Amino acid sequence: MNAWIWLTIAILFEISATTCLKISDGLSKLAPTLLTLIFYTISFSSLAISLKALEIGIVYAIWSGVGTAVITLIGIIYFGESISVIKISSIFLIILGVVGLNLTESPHL
Repeated sequence: MNAWIWLTIAILFEISATTCLKISDGLSKLAPTLLTLIFYTISFSSLAISLKALEIGIVYAIWSGVGTAVITLIGIIYFGESISVIKISSIFLIILGVVGLNLTESPHL
């Protein structure tokens, strides 16, 4: 399977795991706690597989950046968390940074 597909799977499961972590109420609810553990396991496994073919800096920037941006939006939309110009601007800067890293050429040694 393509490394980019594995990275996408890693991102989707990281987002799912973090959302379940919020729902688990401090790990006090069994079902969301178990889903958190399962989803993080799948996320990290997929992340590791993607690293076989992709650069670690790019992979981690995309995984953490997209995850952070989406989780922030989930927090705002589904959990009623605060929204501000600074928060939205910061999400934009995260996305801009990830795009910038992807546009850099990898040096050939």
